[in-house]
Amino acid sequence: MQDLAPNISNPESTRVFRVGAVQMIFAESMAANLGKIERAATAAARKGADAVLFPECATTGYAMDFGNLKPSAVDQALNAISQLAADLRVQLLVGSPVFRSGRLYNALLVFNRSGRLVHAYAKCQLTQSDRQWFSAGEDISLFELDGIPASTFICHERRYPELPRISAMAGARIVFHPNAGMDSLAVSRKKRGGRDGMAVRAFENAVYYVFANSVGPQGQGKWSAGDSKIVHPSGKVLRIANNQDEATLIADLKMADATGRYALESLEHPRWLAAQWKSILPKLVRKARRTDALFGKRFPGRPA
Repeated sequence: MQDLAPNISNPESTRVFRVGAVQMIFAESMAANLGKIERAATAAARKGADAVLFPECATTGYAMDFGNLKPSAVDQALNAISQLAADLRVQLLVGSPVFRSGRLYNALLVFNRSGRLVHAYAKCQLTQSDRQWFSAGEDISLFELDGIPASTFICHERRYPELPRISAMAGARIVFHPNAGMDSLAVSRKKRGGRDGMAVRAFENAVYYVFANSVGPQGQGKWSAGDSKIVHPSGKVLRIANNQDEATLIADLKMADATGRYALESLEHPRWLAAQWKSILPKLVRKARRTDALFGKRFPGRPA
């Protein structure tokens, strides 16, 4: 499938990509959340991060009344993040609600080093609470960071292994997972300690896995378990945050270790299924890129 991800078909054995994962305690206003995003992104950029991931709905927090959210407020926040990415010359991956054609989506937005919005993924597997406010997305996720194909899914979607598998077959070598836990305190405590299946997703697809979660009280009596982490393709946890504090994790990813081997082998056998995958993957990638082009016009960033 080299035509789907031409820049990473033969990654350099010495290529190292530095990522950050930010664990947040959500604030009570968008302005305060943007302040947290700016401080964490600045700190990560000073440490040489190439890309920084923030949690689901990082601009707003997850326990808000999205029915009162205005498109102008969202656009103002995303323009600020676009400006921040350009100022820091770092790629920012930020969870945020986003409006399109009168509908609200729970999205991850990817801004490149010039502040241009290069990818917008809308959560497609919605929870019951999501459905109260958000429309479901219809695209897979595939984008590039400095030429490295990557992918994302959001929060609850970690329960759907086909999402990272399809993206890995299409070339993704890093999976980014923004999250915002909304559980009772008892359930949140049970989730702590990293026993969440994420290392399995990394291993079974031979990709890096970057997880950025909210942490602590989330409002409405709900809690988030934290445990933001960065996982090697072998399943080894390289970095993990605690379950109480804000944190910015930084790790160097040796891209030669992210082979996508097992996903690529699925494109060869069994032959009857491999043929179906090879037929559908280019269509899925083209559809996702058309969506990205529409969003990119709204946040063009600075001229290179």
